Amino acid sequence: MPTEILMPALSPTMEEGKLAKWIKKEGDSVEPGDVIAEIETDKATMEVEAVDEGVIGKILIDEGTDGVKVNAAIALLLEDGEDKSALDGYKAGGKGEDKEEEKSSDTKPSSSNKESKSQSSSSSSVLKENKSQNNDGRIFASPLAKRIAEQKGLDLSQIKGSGPNGRIVKADVEAASTDGQGNAQQASVTKGSGTHLADKLGMEYELVPNNNIKKVTAKRLTEAKQTVPHFYLSVDCQLDTLLAARKQINDAANGEYKLSVNDFIIKAVAQALESYPAANTSWSEEGILQFKHSDVSVAVATPDGLITPIIKRAEEKSLRQISDEMKDLAGRARENKLKPEEFQGGTFSISNLGMFGVKEFSAIINPPQSCILAVGAGEQRPVVENGDLVIRTVMTVTLSTDHRSVDGAVGAEYLQHFKRYIENPVMMLA
Repeated sequence: MPTEILMPALSPTMEEGKLAKWIKKEGDSVEPGDVIAEIETDKATMEVEAVDEGVIGKILIDEGTDGVKVNAAIALLLEDGEDKSALDGYKAGGKGEDKEEEKSSDTKPSSSNKESKSQSSSSSSVLKENKSQNNDGRIFASPLAKRIAEQKGLDLSQIKGSGPNGRIVKADVEAASTDGQGNAQQASVTKGSGTHLADKLGMEYELVPNNNIKKVTAKRLTEAKQTVPHFYLSVDCQLDTLLAARKQINDAANGEYKLSVNDFIIKAVAQALESYPAANTSWSEEGILQFKHSDVSVAVATPDGLITPIIKRAEEKSLRQISDEMKDLAGRARENKLKPEEFQGGTFSISNLGMFGVKEFSAIINPPQSCILAVGAGEQRPVVENGDLVIRTVMTVTLSTDHRSVDGAVGAEYLQHFKRYIENPVMMLA
């Protein structure tokens, strides 16, 4: 009997993923440890290794299939002595393709087929001719066809099914998408040599499908904003001493390495958490989790969306170590090559938009963390010192806190510690 190869759970929060690529093909021999496929999770593309030896007898999930549930069968492995005849009569328990769905419809009538058979002959005719919709308004479509239609924003009532009893299958949805049909709110508009979509008001647009990273990020941020009581605190920090120290250090390095302002910010965040641990916490119903180390998550923009690689135990690392590690993590993040442990967890987050000229903003907390620091651009501003007006380089930072675990007083105290390290960078070199 063939062995099922299941969709793995590559992170604690993973519920489904995209089968991005098959490394092994049908008929290929595999041994434990061989990479057989690449899976796109909510934050990265991961390699899947075989745990048994044998021959890939049948691939159940095609490359590029999205929304594959964890523990669904994705392929069948033939063991020693088995041939393809062992696959006869196999029925996948996971998310298979339309072939399996249609096969089950032929061999075991679904509820939709039973209902269609109970209709009069005229009702059956309506089912076949009226785009898979019966007289009570229900639409008959395979689960895969429904999922693809939802992803592409297509209206199933506008698609004619070619499956058994007029059932809508994967090929019908893909054909409707290619033809620009199937959505009551969009239409094809020919313009020049290309075809553009337009909404019901005639406004043209291009539909850019959401990948897993963007979907999960959107879901988590929505939950965070709705369920976490955000509280915001801002403070101005003078950077002149830090910029002078940075220049001196980089000049002395003679090209061997180069520190960024962001490296100093990461170090200052970590040092401030060590000196004032009340802000290094997470909320739970049982109690507040007080963390022992500063694991700093840093938001990095990638072509696929936002990801937060972690500088672990940042309070113990030098500025150069932080700089080298951050460059490596950010580079691999943009290539979707981070390991789950490199972006999952963290005790405190930083979101820096200063390089884009953003003066000040408020960030959304990254649960289950209690704090995220939004960093604006350093810019020259007039400052009053001892009654005199002087020009200083000033950076505004805004701390978003979970008020359940880090209230206003705690957040304000933490910012004072952070400001002291930023304005006196020699304290970070000790």
